[in-house]
Amino acid sequence: MERNSKFQEYLHHKIMEYNEDFSLHHSLTRRRSSAQPINMIVTNIDNRWVGGMSAELYSSWLEIIDLWFSRTFRGIGIGTELLHKAESMARKRGAEYSMLTTFDFQAKSFYEAKGYKVVGELKDHPPGSSFYTLTKSL
Repeated sequence: MERNSKFQEYLHHKIMEYNEDFSLHHSLTRRRSSAQPINMIVTNIDNRWVGGMSAELYSSWLEIIDLWFSRTFRGIGIGTELLHKAESMARKRGAEYSMLTTFDFQAKSFYEAKGYKVVGELKDHPPGSSFYTLTKSL
């Protein structure tokens, strides 16, 4: 099967409509505003992308979707700086919480060191690993 972006968008839209019909919170949030994207791009001296962050702000939540850097730029504090900037932006826009998902072989310990707490674990996904949901009060 091939990816069908139009169909995925259709399904997402229908689920959002359902949520609005049965959840007062979703209904009010949807009317006020939709998700606000937060994208931060980091480039090297040659203006090539070397990492960055993609996140969304909705309701009272910041959701970190992706945070990644090439090996050369890891461990020097840029990820921490971007995470703090996103959290600060979200707080100024009314967010009270942050959430993200990660695998144990990715950045779980990085996020825990920044105050995130595991609230869910899917064991053996993929086999031999775990998939985590983490949250933090802002």
